[in-house]
Amino acid sequence: MPIRIPTWRPRAPLQPLQLDWLEAAGVEIACLRLDLVDPLLSGNKWFKLAPYLEQAAAAGAQGVISLGGAHSNHLHALAAAGRRFGFACVGLLRGEAQQTPTVDDLQRMGMALHWLGYGGYRARHQPDFWAPWLARYPGFHVIGEGGLGLQGASGCSCLVAMAEAQLADIGWSDFDGWWLATGTGTTLAGVLLGDVRRSVFGAQAVPSDHGVATQVAGLLDEAGASERRYQLIDAARGGFARLDEPLRQFILETEQASAVPLEPVYTGKALMALRDFCKSGQLARGSRLIFIHTGGLQGRRVLMGASADYTQV
Repeated sequence: MPIRIPTWRPRAPLQPLQLDWLEAAGVEIACLRLDLVDPLLSGNKWFKLAPYLEQAAAAGAQGVISLGGAHSNHLHALAAAGRRFGFACVGLLRGEAQQTPTVDDLQRMGMALHWLGYGGYRARHQPDFWAPWLARYPGFHVIGEGGLGLQGASGCSCLVAMAEAQLADIGWSDFDGWWLATGTGTTLAGVLLGDVRRSVFGAQAVPSDHGVATQVAGLLDEAGASERRYQLIDAARGGFARLDEPLRQFILETEQASAVPLEPVYTGKALMALRDFCKSGQLARGSRLIFIHTGGLQGRRVLMGASADYTQV
């Protein structure tokens, strides 16, 4: 049965974030709570997925196929969308077969899984990679790893207007810039496309050699916006999805102080990098930034253990 995607435009609330280190630095932060748009289709993932799903529906696709790891927020959101809207999903996974909370959810939500090993997953960039899979799943629409691409970025550009529409609600007339975690750089590029005048800071959740800068530059060039400037901040803390004790404590203390849940792969690292940025005096007193909470709370379960506080599907 061809994909049918109803019009669904979720709206995330914009909430002031009050923390001692922000007050000490004289910096105001409002948090765009994408984690609250939906229990399963939360965070930035739906905004990246929506344009691809609309394209698949317009083409009469029979389902969607994509890639990710055993803890992938992208695949988790895609599987949730498939169950919500009634279309078939296939996930190609990195590494050998294993059971994780995310994999358990993918199976419960009806996604067909195929494990590629590590060598097989590295081959995803080869020009003939998709041919056998599309032969096996004829009529399926391909979405790249993490939703990387100009369509995914364009889907995130609406976050700018979403936040701007709520400024008066928090007593702001304007603000100076954006702060968000970056993995593929797709959401960062979307914000840059949606806001042509404010500063944008991307806290890299991956090491600098993972190509975020190249990917963002490529997306902006494809969109005809190569002149747009931004700043990347190293927030990887030694590696992707690596959790050290200072980060764990920062997350737990911040959650207690603000009641905003974080996870250690993206949002926790991004906010900790913002704290360090403020403490080093790199933001002028009186600055106002919007921190985009990109969701991903399902990923808390492995890294945070008993502190995860996340209910499985």
